Amino acid sequence: MHRTNKKNKQMKSILYTLLLFTINYSIHAQTATKEQIISDLPEIEITEGINLHIISPEPIQYVDLSTEKLTGDLPSTNIARVKITDNSETEGKEKLKITNNFFIGEKIGVITVVGQSFIAQYRAVYRNFENLNTVTNIHIQPEAMQPIEFNNIVFSNLELRKFAMDIIQKKSEKNPIREENDLKLSMQLNNVYVISDYIFLDMTFKNSSNLSYDIETLKFSIEDKKIHKATNNQSIDMTPLFQLNPQKHFRKNFRNIYVFKKFTYPNSKVMMIRLIEEQLSGRTIEMKVNYSDILKADTF
Repeated sequence: MHRTNKKNKQMKSILYTLLLFTINYSIHAQTATKEQIISDLPEIEITEGINLHIISPEPIQYVDLSTEKLTGDLPSTNIARVKITDNSETEGKEKLKITNNFFIGEKIGVITVVGQSFIAQYRAVYRNFENLNTVTNIHIQPEAMQPIEFNNIVFSNLELRKFAMDIIQKKSEKNPIREENDLKLSMQLNNVYVISDYIFLDMTFKNSSNLSYDIETLKFSIEDKKIHKATNNQSIDMTPLFQLNPQKHFRKNFRNIYVFKKFTYPNSKVMMIRLIEEQLSGRTIEMKVNYSDILKADTF
């Protein structure tokens, strides 16, 4: 009887080990990026004299053009502009040795676009100018994206926007964490949220005057709580990684989400938030946020 129980325990242990192996293998198989071969890449058409604009859903980190037949630049953080190299362009004093005698359908290079969380690759195929159906811009579609895995959790702007939208859809807190009123202006810190290494500040600005408010800047900084002399004040500016709405003007109410990478500061310092109006005689309102307010952050 004792031997039977021992065998059963050993069998259960083996089965448990096999189960863990199967789960780990399954997870790895689902998250690993599959290999890409050139013949499997989606094709995009490109024509001499016409720029092809590749539009990314998140900021582009890197673009690679596999041959000198293609050239390009980044006119915007989310747009890669690619064209067939003009054989009259010069590189230093010598002309590029490129002859553009392509035939229709010729594959003239691979275009690689790397975003914050994905890599997308395309085969560039030549089409002549007479083809009126030649594509001039494309949006990178989900099926063309391969995820890039990071050791630490890094959210793309697209993911940060989704989180911020989830927050903005919540009702603003009736009792904000902090509130300042001055010059018929109100600044509220509705709530603080945290996810992974990111801090989200949910803020509302109210204007009870009949004059609309033009924002010159919303400044975040870490400063000393007590300033004995102006020269002793040590101020460290902080720039949000992301903000949901880059709005620069509001009439009555304006709510926005500001995202920062995780930060800390001692009790002897405060986070100072200053809203500054654009005009010379503009209205300015400021708020002090203690670190204890950040430590009470909600998760979502």
